[in-house]
Amino acid sequence: MRIAQSPSRIILLTPISIANSRALLTANVSTSRTVEGSGICCEREAMIRPASLHMDSMNEENDEYGDTVSSAPKRMRCRTSSVWSDFEILPKASDGKERAKCKKCQNTFVAGSSGTTSLLRHRAKCHEIDNQIVSRQPLDQAMYREMVALAIIRHNYPFSFVEHENNRLLHCYLNPDVKTICRNTAKSDVIKIYKREKENLKHDLKSITWRFCLTSDLWSSPNTDEYMVLTAHFVDEHWVLQKKVLSFCHVPPPRGGVILAERLLGLLKESHRSFGPCLPYGGEFFHVRCGAHILNLIVQDGLKVINEVVYNLRESVKYVRGSDHRKLRFAQCLSELPFLTSKKVRQDVPTRWNSTYLMIETCLKYRDAFSHLSRIDKYFLNCPSEEEWERVEKIARVLEPFYDITKLFSGTNYPTANLYFHCVWKIQLRIIEQLEDDDAIIRAMAKEMKEKFDKYWEYYSPVLSFAVILDPRYKLQCVEFCYSKLYKQEAISMAANLRDTLYGIFEEYKNSTNDICNVVEVASSSGGVRGNYVRHDDFSGFETYKSQLIGSDSSKSQLDLYLEETRLDYRLHEDLNVMGYWKSHSNRFPELSLMARDILSIPITTVASESAFSIGGRILDKFRSSLLPQTAEALLCARDWLYGVPEPISGVYASRGIQFSRDPPTTSVSGICKFFGTLEHIPLFSVDFSAVPRCFMYMYYGMFLRFGCRNFVIVNKLINMDTDSFSLHFSL
Repeated sequence: MRIAQSPSRIILLTPISIANSRALLTANVSTSRTVEGSGICCEREAMIRPASLHMDSMNEENDEYGDTVSSAPKRMRCRTSSVWSDFEILPKASDGKERAKCKKCQNTFVAGSSGTTSLLRHRAKCHEIDNQIVSRQPLDQAMYREMVALAIIRHNYPFSFVEHENNRLLHCYLNPDVKTICRNTAKSDVIKIYKREKENLKHDLKSITWRFCLTSDLWSSPNTDEYMVLTAHFVDEHWVLQKKVLSFCHVPPPRGGVILAERLLGLLKESHRSFGPCLPYGGEFFHVRCGAHILNLIVQDGLKVINEVVYNLRESVKYVRGSDHRKLRFAQCLSELPFLTSKKVRQDVPTRWNSTYLMIETCLKYRDAFSHLSRIDKYFLNCPSEEEWERVEKIARVLEPFYDITKLFSGTNYPTANLYFHCVWKIQLRIIEQLEDDDAIIRAMAKEMKEKFDKYWEYYSPVLSFAVILDPRYKLQCVEFCYSKLYKQEAISMAANLRDTLYGIFEEYKNSTNDICNVVEVASSSGGVRGNYVRHDDFSGFETYKSQLIGSDSSKSQLDLYLEETRLDYRLHEDLNVMGYWKSHSNRFPELSLMARDILSIPITTVASESAFSIGGRILDKFRSSLLPQTAEALLCARDWLYGVPEPISGVYASRGIQFSRDPPTTSVSGICKFFGTLEHIPLFSVDFSAVPRCFMYMYYGMFLRFGCRNFVIVNKLINMDTDSFSLHFSL
């Protein structure tokens, strides 16, 4: 027994009170520290509580020293094993053993003080965890550089993107071992990817044994440099329409026919293995005009006649959008009238006729609001009259099919050749109807459009008319019906001529396929069992027996059988995949399906929908114009090959249609004919030179691969001349 002395009293401490006091003192350390800061004696506070504990223990029975010590609660150790993330600890059972339940299979296991070996063994089997320690993999610097180059290609980042400070900090934060690169290194990586993908494209094109199409377009830059884009259109082995940019090459001056021919020939030699035998059907279908470009010319001529009506409407929109006060006045007019549209009044761009059509469409919905504003605002002087509003409605009905068909023609992910015939027929029918209108201005507008239509489409393109016949929803009956609406008595003879031409080109496909089959048959007969043994075919008379039963049907060709079959209802098969149809019927019609593959792959436009509505030109932005031509080509081509992303409307590339030179047309247009006249064959089905029409000024029946080209007219928008899109057919 010890005696604790205090300034005020003496307290006897037993062993029990000593043990309790130690525990209590430990628990009140924080309290003692706080009290110490307030000036109260810590020793006095520590001695009062053990004394009270001692007085309580004196009333209890005599217990042994060991029992009293063991009554203190045990402190639980923290479970540090990773196995507990996959197991749930259960309450103790009646037998006093601890158990754990697997979170995946719900089985229970003993989890006592013996360890977690059994739990680890079960987890390895149940959770399929690899117990091997995986070390941190080192950074693949080559992969890092390629991913950076791919990001630049896909998202049009500038090369200086890799030198941005925060960009480098981000990469270093993600991996401290990264070695950041400079803009020159990024440029070289982009060039490497371009060369690699170019070789892959060459390999893919060499494997194509059927025809494909090549279109061209001309781009310009602020520094007066011009680029020619060549694009291949073909159907792959899976019967999916593909579009690949072959080149984005710089065309230095002088840009005559010979220069362009050399560029084109060089690209053909780089992209293909060998040249084919001849042009299909003697080159009669060598020329296909750009449909969207012709539609643009027709509409532009029509809009010139109604310029005064459109001017008043355009000025009305400018007035309403001129200030915030006017917008509030117009909004007040809208609130007083019932409107069921959420479209906003939009301003048009005079060089883009689609924006003019959309402006007319939206203004017609707000016709009453404009009229009401003219009554309450004395400064609003350009509001169209009631007669002009009626005229605007007629103009909208005239432009509507042009707008819809232009967007339909400009598609690149689906075949458009089968859409040509009835779309052009629909436009022709609408123009003829407007020629009988009561309004003299509408008749004048239709007359101008009819003259431009007859200049290009007076005679429908035969090869594109074949495409609608090869559409199982229309076939030859569609052509006969459309001709009957336009030409009356001449319809039967025109449909018969088209049918005869179709059979003629089919015979060429049939003969070329038979030649291939004969080669295969000779090659297969040279193999087999050697010796003088002759195998007797007991089934050899089956074909003769079958032909006797069929009779005259055996003489029918695949084209005959296809045309005689019942056509599909176009109302029930509105979304029919024409390529998918011929893919599924390629076994029934092997030769006919090959012809359908080639014809349906012909694009009827060479520009995107954004360019088809405009009279401007495709222009590179300032950033891309500052690059070397080889670098700009690598960026654009690699982006198309890797991701197939179309050129954006705004941002890096701006689509503004086809731009023509201010210079007068060159007289050396025969150079391209002379240049190609030295060649025998070129392995392409269709080549479109719509971007370079000035090279064909005054070309009249010039010999081009033994085919007389038609009269090609150069166009210069500045002197209001006509533009003719020019395309050429080649063959494998």
